[in-house]
Parts: sequence; structure tokens; C-alpha cells
Amino acid sequence: MRDVDDKIIYALNNALPTESFKGQGQVNSEGTCRDLYSKLQQSHLSRQDSIRSCITISANNLKQLREKREAQPDDVDIDSQFKAEQRKLRVLQAELNVEDIIKERTYKTFNERCRSYFHAGQ
Repeated sequence: MRDVDDKIIYALNNALPTESFKGQGQVNSEGTCRDLYSKLQQSHLSRQDSIRSCITISANNLKQLREKREAQPDDVDIDSQFKAEQRKLRVLQAELNVEDIIKERTYKTFNERCRSYFHAGQ
């Protein structure tokens, strides 16, 4: 799902002219930047929604396991399932932080190359 982020530099290098070739050629830089920005937004929103959905499911599972654990405090299987679900929830929450970092870096790269052609919000 991070394909757009992973290949942003490649996409920008292939789609936009360098400073020395800016005035030459028939490249629609504004359109290219606009399309790429749209893909980035869609990709980030999709990933964030997926992670949040997983967090909600994991939190609900954890709540059910907590209730089972309180009802049967001596059950080792329920206790290990509870701890595994806690770890999974922490990993998912950390993944949201990773997403923010990736998003920030991607937009920084995008803005460095597209600021002459496209401004977000227009």
C-alpha cells in the first residue's frame, strides 16, 4: 500500500523536467503534480483508514478477552491470548505513527519538486 510513497522520487524525476530543461519540451508539470498529489492523498487516507479499522477490531477483541480473563483468572490460554492481542494493538498504534512520518517525508519531497507548478488546496 506504500508503493506511491516508495516511488515518489522516481515518479517525480520521470515526470518533471529538471531545472536545466524547464523551458523545453511539452511536459504538463502542473497536471502531473496535481495527479500525483491526488494519488498521494488517496493512498494516505486509505492506509490510515485501514490501520484505524484494525485498531478498532483489535481493541474490541482485547475488551472481550479482558472480560473472559476477569471471569476466568486462572485460564492460561485466555491470558496468553490477551497478552498477544495487547502486543498487536500496540504494534498497530505504532504503525499510525510510522504513517505520519512517511506522510510527512513524502509531502516534503513532493513540495520540493512541485512547488513551482502546483500548490495544494488550489
